[in-house]
Amino acid sequence: MTAPEDQAFDLLRLTLVPDLGPVLIRRLLDRFASAPAVFASPLPMLESVEGVGPRRARAILEHSDRGDQARKELERAQELDVSLLALGAPGYPPLLAQTPDAPPILYVRGTLAPDDADRFSLAIVGSRECSAYGVEQSERFAGVLARSGITIVSGGARGIDAAAHRGALRSQGRTIVVQGCGLAHLYPPEHESLYAEIVEPGRGAIVSELPLDTAPAAKNFPRRNRIISGLSLGVLLVEAGERSGALITARIAAEEHGREVMVLPGRVDSPTARGTLALLKEGGGLLVTDPADVIAILESPARHLHAGTFGHRYPGAPEPTLFGAEGSDRPAELPLTPTQRAILGALGVPLSPDRLVEITGLSPAQVRAELTVLELQRRVRRASGMIEATRDRQ
Repeated sequence: MTAPEDQAFDLLRLTLVPDLGPVLIRRLLDRFASAPAVFASPLPMLESVEGVGPRRARAILEHSDRGDQARKELERAQELDVSLLALGAPGYPPLLAQTPDAPPILYVRGTLAPDDADRFSLAIVGSRECSAYGVEQSERFAGVLARSGITIVSGGARGIDAAAHRGALRSQGRTIVVQGCGLAHLYPPEHESLYAEIVEPGRGAIVSELPLDTAPAAKNFPRRNRIISGLSLGVLLVEAGERSGALITARIAAEEHGREVMVLPGRVDSPTARGTLALLKEGGGLLVTDPADVIAILESPARHLHAGTFGHRYPGAPEPTLFGAEGSDRPAELPLTPTQRAILGALGVPLSPDRLVEITGLSPAQVRAELTVLELQRRVRRASGMIEATRDRQ
């Protein structure tokens, strides 16, 4: 095995010890520096680590010479085209590594690019049971932000999550799914085609901290929420009921990870928006109504968490932003998508959004999402309820 594979193998052995979670494994690594050193340590030293105690210490020593399970897991991963990233190894997402309960092992299908394309990531979360408005806005925000160079992170669930992933993909952006089961499973199963698109080269990744054959179970989904938050500069809560798991993600982001939490307002009479509205009333998140609000909020944490290297994404600008140079009178140019070309091609004369839907054959959600992008690019503008092109439409 290569050095990264050796590191993953050793850490995998440690994660397979019963009743050792990420926090205890991190304490053990902080004390003994490596997984092999943990297994080689005497019982009294292991017992002295906070939270380990006699029972867990004995379990560690009992597993010190049991590498067969870890080898089988690595072989299974190879069969499934899944790679394993060890905490501290090259390629492990640095934002996630900074969290106190970062997964010792991250299973990855597809491609992660934490030092490049995925450097600036945003979590978009919400309820499975959601309104048409919530789905539309999730797809719209994800599409605009993905086109602006931000990777969209979510949980792959029905409803808001799936809309966020699809919005990113339709805008030719990147997206990451954090699963609450092992990667030998697809959950929910109806998202098989969505996941297949995500793992295509350059599109994104599906990740999990759980062993490959771990079946979907309700107890695992709250655990994965911390990974969604940890991978991201901030969390956007689109729509959530009073007991939505997305509220857990928002709480973890704010209280444990120090991330920005943004909230999209919903209808005051809608049960699917009660959680988001309550969070706004409590001051638990920043109200946003446009993707530009999100980008403005992310500027500061992007620079702070990446140690002043935010500008490398836009070389040549003295004080760069996600859109281009600070003070620039228009956003940086981005290539047009086919749907944007169709919209601009129809705007020989000013048209209403409904008329654009009729002419282009696109869905209302697609038209709204693309118009937002085109407005941010200063290619179109709204006047008296009509949309008109502002410059070269092609």
